[in-house]
Amino acid sequence: MIEALPENPDYPVVITDENIEDAVAKYPLLVVDCWAEWCGPCKMLGPVIKSLALSQKGDVVFGKLDVDSNNDTPGKFNVRSIPNLIVFKGGNKVGDIIGAMPEDRLLERINALK
Repeated sequence: MIEALPENPDYPVVITDENIEDAVAKYPLLVVDCWAEWCGPCKMLGPVIKSLALSQKGDVVFGKLDVDSNNDTPGKFNVRSIPNLIVFKGGNKVGDIIGAMPEDRLLERINALK
């Protein structure tokens, strides 16, 4: 069963190959964290993404896509390494942010793509 995408989440929503297109269409500004359980830098970025989802509620929606469980999306959006945050604005991919970084720097990079 596919979980419905929430209206205005303050937490990272689960993004899958099945719901990515709906999420990109639904949220004006969506940042999808492509990650894997075995990836150390991805685990470091996890709490940063949670914190940003809470502080940016109403402005930016964050999602998490497990690349090991979802094979189509990383290929479709040219994800070559993780962590890779794909930034979508108005239904289109506007950029990638690659690598783990502190919350303030990550927010700066996201704001630059708005």
